[in-house]
Amino acid sequence: MLRVTLHCPSLKDMDSSRQGAHCKLLLPLPEMSKEVFKQIILVRPSELSAEQRPIRRTYTIRHFRIETMEIDIDFVNHGDKGPASSWARHATPGSFIGLLGPASPKIKDFYADWYLVAADMSALPVAAATIEAMPRDAKGVAIFEITSEADQQSFNAPVGLEIHWLLHSDTHNPSSAQLSFLKKMAWPKGIVQTCIAGESGLIKKLRQYLTTEKNLPKQDSYISGYWKIGLVEDEHRAWKNNESKLAG
Repeated sequence: MLRVTLHCPSLKDMDSSRQGAHCKLLLPLPEMSKEVFKQIILVRPSELSAEQRPIRRTYTIRHFRIETMEIDIDFVNHGDKGPASSWARHATPGSFIGLLGPASPKIKDFYADWYLVAADMSALPVAAATIEAMPRDAKGVAIFEITSEADQQSFNAPVGLEIHWLLHSDTHNPSSAQLSFLKKMAWPKGIVQTCIAGESGLIKKLRQYLTTEKNLPKQDSYISGYWKIGLVEDEHRAWKNNESKLAG
C-alpha cells in the first residue's frame, strides 16, 4: 500500500465526517501542466474527446485533517501498470490530481450488538476507517485478506473487536478464505452490522451466504464489490450494472 497525503485550501469547507467515504480521483495525463489540467476538469466530459478526458478512479478517504486541510488516500501498489498506482508511486510535493466528492461514509450509524468487517487490500481503507469510527465498546470480528505479512496495518480499533489477517498472495486467482472463515465462525445473537467489500466474485458468494444462510437484513449490511479479477474499473462498473439488471 502507498499512502499519499493531498493538500488543498478548499478542503476547509469539507464535512469532517467524510473519513471512510469514497471519492473520484481525476488523473492528469502524462506531462500535462497544472494550468491545462485545471481547464480540462472544468469542462463537461461530454465536451471532451476520449483522449482529453482525465482517467477516473474510485478511492476511499482514509484520514481527513481539517486543521491542515489534508486528506490521506491509500493506493494498492500495482506498479506502473495501473494509472492511479503509477501516479501515486511517482507523486512528489507539487504533484497534482483532481478530486470529485466525497460522498457520505458507508456506515453513518452504529447500533449493532456485534459487528462483522471483511475486506481485501482494495477495501482495507474503508474497513479501517469504519472500525475507527465504531463505539469504543463495540464487539465483533474483522477479517483482512492481504498479500503478505508486510501489508498488516495497525489502527485504533475497539478492544472488543477481534482482528484476523489472512494471506492470499496471488490476487489474480479467486480466494475462498474469507467465506471459509465465516462458515466456521460461531454466529452471534442480536443485531449484526457488516462492512464488507472486495473482489466482486467473492463478494457475490459472501452476500448470498449472509442473506440466505444467516438471514442478514439488508438495512444492517454494507456489502460491495470494489473490483473484479481481470477487469479495470470502467469494465467492472459495466459488469456490475449488468449484474444489477439481471438481478432486478
